[in-house]
Amino acid sequence: MKHDKLLKEGSRITEPYCITKGEKFRLKDHDPADTNGVKDKRAAQGLLEDGIACLSHFQEMLYAQDRWALLLIFQAMDAAGKDGVIKHVMSGVNPQGCEVHAFKSPSNEELNHDYLWRNHKCIPERGKIGIFNRSYYEEVLVVRVHPTFLRPQKLPERLVTKHIWEERYEDINTFERYLARNGVVIRKFFLHVSKEEQKKRFLERLEDSKKNWKFSMADVQERSFWKDYQEAYEEMIQQTATKYAPWYVVPADNKWFTRLVVAGAILESLNELNLSFPDVEKAKRKELAAVRASLLAEKD
Repeated sequence: MKHDKLLKEGSRITEPYCITKGEKFRLKDHDPADTNGVKDKRAAQGLLEDGIACLSHFQEMLYAQDRWALLLIFQAMDAAGKDGVIKHVMSGVNPQGCEVHAFKSPSNEELNHDYLWRNHKCIPERGKIGIFNRSYYEEVLVVRVHPTFLRPQKLPERLVTKHIWEERYEDINTFERYLARNGVVIRKFFLHVSKEEQKKRFLERLEDSKKNWKFSMADVQERSFWKDYQEAYEEMIQQTATKYAPWYVVPADNKWFTRLVVAGAILESLNELNLSFPDVEKAKRKELAAVRASLLAEKD
């Protein structure tokens, strides 16, 4: 499939899930099982394969041009499929131009810094793609659902007020605006899985010995806070969805469709940058021509 046709189809598929203004966003209006009219799983897989090949082409230009960086942020409830999306969608990307960072519970060193510190130092350099598997958004998700997690951060008591979450939204928006103004393209993905589908995937992990390693009691314990998390995700998107750093609320009950939406969103974002291979200066072209002539003149 030609790139322009592929990009057009990808844009059509992803458009309903892109949130750039969060004020009116309501999570209940988004169905985790939605497939936007796409019913042919096999055709979707073919489209994804074409998208992966196109992504490889875009990444090569991104790296060669060395002007922009792309930051992809993934947030989700447990078992929503973040790892699988990253593995499948980025399978055609050159590892030299892509870095994945998985942010788990902060270390003592990280707790001795502001909460953006550990993420900021992992922002991708120009020409590269950076992937955050969880991110600074955990500070308005898990920490909000479990406010006792604020205590180890050793913040001065007078700074921990009832306004702390609004202040963190403000900090995050300012941080992302700063990155955008410095050539970092930010795309954020919330993989929206239903509670029923999460239960199904947990049971699969328990029943399949090859998936036992994925199971964690902590994940099941967090299910009891499902409503709290849904409210936290909704407000997070309401407060931090912007044109320069939009959220994609991606239906995650069907993994094949989730991957298709994410791939489409990444391709559309890269296409908007008008990427191209750098033009070689006249002097450099002359030098290359001389080298070519020298090589052709060699006697084996």
